[in-house]
Amino acid sequence: MGYRKRLADTVLEEKLETFGATLITGPKGCGKTTTAKQRAASIIEFQDEDNRENYLSVANTQPSRLLIGDNPRLFDEWQDAPKIWGAIRKSVDDRQETGLYILTGSTSQTVSTPHTGTLRISTMKMYPMSLYESGESNGTVSLRTLFDTPEQFEGCKSDLDIDGIIYAICRGGWPSTFNIKSEKSRLKVAKDFFEQTVNVDISNVDNIKRNPIWTENILKSYARNICTLAEDKTIYKDVRATTEISESTFFDYISALEKLFIIEDIDAWCPAIRSKTAIRASKKKNLIDPSIAVAAMHLKPEYFNTDFKTLGFLFESLCFRDLKVYSSVLDGRMSYYRDRYGLEADAVLHLGNGRYAIMEIKLGSSEIDDGAKHLLEIEKLIKKHNKEETQVPLRLPDLKIVITGTEYGYKRDDGVFVIPLACLKD
Repeated sequence: MGYRKRLADTVLEEKLETFGATLITGPKGCGKTTTAKQRAASIIEFQDEDNRENYLSVANTQPSRLLIGDNPRLFDEWQDAPKIWGAIRKSVDDRQETGLYILTGSTSQTVSTPHTGTLRISTMKMYPMSLYESGESNGTVSLRTLFDTPEQFEGCKSDLDIDGIIYAICRGGWPSTFNIKSEKSRLKVAKDFFEQTVNVDISNVDNIKRNPIWTENILKSYARNICTLAEDKTIYKDVRATTEISESTFFDYISALEKLFIIEDIDAWCPAIRSKTAIRASKKKNLIDPSIAVAAMHLKPEYFNTDFKTLGFLFESLCFRDLKVYSSVLDGRMSYYRDRYGLEADAVLHLGNGRYAIMEIKLGSSEIDDGAKHLLEIEKLIKKHNKEETQVPLRLPDLKIVITGTEYGYKRDDGVFVIPLACLKD
């Protein structure tokens, strides 16, 4: 099968036009090297056993010699030869050109470098594939177009039914799955990813031996609390029920899982529309891909036929994964809003130019009215704030969207857009 185009292709192109070198980060197996190879003019692969010893010998004695080649020059698994970082940094300084080098490598090993790459080596983050990249979203609704010309929205129809959504959640966005013919076998990729994380990568990330059982229990608790405001102490208490782990060790494991890009919590949006004590500022628990949570809980697609509550939280995680992919192309970022009065927006998409969309995520149609009500209440609260605080007015949301797992998308009479996730793209 040929290369599936990624939205990261656009981000990488922009990085190469702006900076001398680009480091691509992200979870293992998300397609970093494959994407980099599409743009590279020459490649050094440190994991190539036929040339590995020779490459490492040169990298340790005269790393600048490995820079000789057509640009952009890709260094895959660069962390195996950390001196290459300094050589690239100096080369970018000397040549004063853009698009010279690309670095990719395993997230299962942290490397300390004597110098940062600030203003020389820029970092871009890749995620597992979104539904649009995998072809499961028909992409009939562009977020960019919706921001620019919302009046032109004429509705949409999703091609992905609830069974397709469940399968996409369980399979995950791992590119390697699309080379596998059997749909049943595709589900094994996330399971293997989970097992490799708890048995191998958790210790390799910084060469500290860690307990696989403790790691598995932490990820199980994270999975059970995915897309909730569960506090760290709640996760720790849950893990302590079956594991003899100290609090300091627990947080060490959390840090390691963050370095592996497995755990990726969601920041709170804290606008000045309520008192600081009213707004929930803790992070929302999340994993980089919902398939990890499914694997951690040892579940299969058919399980969700009778547990829509758990499915709802996993669907929210799926939405965040996709929205983060789309927002990366839009120079945006994601957060959530919730206060102690029960007012919430499951997701807030902020663009770099100050525009933003508030979103509620509802798997089924029965919850759409409630989601729209929350979004309208937030807008009303901001309007009230602007009347009272004329010196520091807040921008009103540019879009109010309920993202669903339903078939049809439309604009409600109250101005709220209802859009199936499987219709979205950047």
